[in-house]
Amino acid sequence: MIEDKTGNEDLLDIRINDVLDTRLHEVEAAVRKAAAEEILPRFRQLADHEVIEKNGPHDLVTVADRRAEEHLTASLTALLPGSVVVGEEAVHADPAIVDALHGDAPVWIVDPVDGTRQFVHGDPGFCTLVALARRGEILASWTYAAARDEMAVAVRGRGVVLDGHPLTRAPSAEADLQVATSHPDFTTEDQKRALLGLRTEGVSPRPCGSAGLEYLAIAKGELDAVAFSWENAWDHAAGLLLVTETGGGHVTVAGEPFRIEGGNVLPFTAARDAATMERVIGLLRAQ
Repeated sequence: MIEDKTGNEDLLDIRINDVLDTRLHEVEAAVRKAAAEEILPRFRQLADHEVIEKNGPHDLVTVADRRAEEHLTASLTALLPGSVVVGEEAVHADPAIVDALHGDAPVWIVDPVDGTRQFVHGDPGFCTLVALARRGEILASWTYAAARDEMAVAVRGRGVVLDGHPLTRAPSAEADLQVATSHPDFTTEDQKRALLGLRTEGVSPRPCGSAGLEYLAIAKGELDAVAFSWENAWDHAAGLLLVTETGGGHVTVAGEPFRIEGGNVLPFTAARDAATMERVIGLLRAQ
C-alpha cells in the first residue's frame, strides 16, 4: 500500500497554524508551569547530588534541567500532535534525537535551563528557551527568565511581545559596540584567534552569560551583538528569532545565515542590525 502523505502534511500545517494563530498563550502557560513546578522551587535549594558535570566543570546539568525538560516534552507534544522534541538533556542521552531537525515533523527545540551554571550558583541570569521549527525554519519562540518573571514571545513575521507588550528596541546608548562572546572553554584555537579580532578600538567584548538572555538583550537594545562558536540549536533557535524579528540578523564567517540543523562554519554573529552584523563578522574574519 502506498502511504498518502499529502493528507498528513495538510493536517500538520493546520495544527501548526492553530498553535501560531490561537494557542500561543497555551505554550506560554506550559513554559511558565514547567518553570514554576520544576525550576524555581530548586533555585538556590539544590543539594550537591542534584548537580552533575556533563563534559566538564562549565557544562552542568541539574535535576531541575531534567525534570523541566520532561515536563515540557509532555505538554508541548500534547499541544501539537505529530510534533517531536529536541531537548538538550534528551540529546545528551541519545545524540540521534537531534536528527529530527532534518525531518518533516514540527520540532519543539527546548533548553529547560539555559545558563545552568548561573542557576547552580544562585544567579538569576538563567532562562527557559522553547522554539517551534519545521524544516529548519524557526516559526515561534518563547524566552522565559523565570527568576525575573520576564517572558518574550516571538512569531515569524509578527514581531516580539515582551511581558504582553510589543517590543520596540531601544537605541544603543554606548559609543563602543557591546558584544557578548563565547566562553574560552568552548572554543577551538582557530575560534579563539577569530574572537581576538573583536579586541579592537570601538568594540567592547565580554564573556557571555546565558545565551538566551544575551539574545534578549539584543532585542531590547541593551547589547549590540553576540559572537558564538558553538551551534547547539537549543541555545540559539529562540534567540535568533528574537533578533531577526526586531530588525537584526545573523551570519557565519562563511557568509551564510546560521542554520539550526547544524553544519555551520563557526564562529557566527547575531547583531542588532545589518551594519553591526557586517562589522562584527568582518572583525572575526580578519583573524
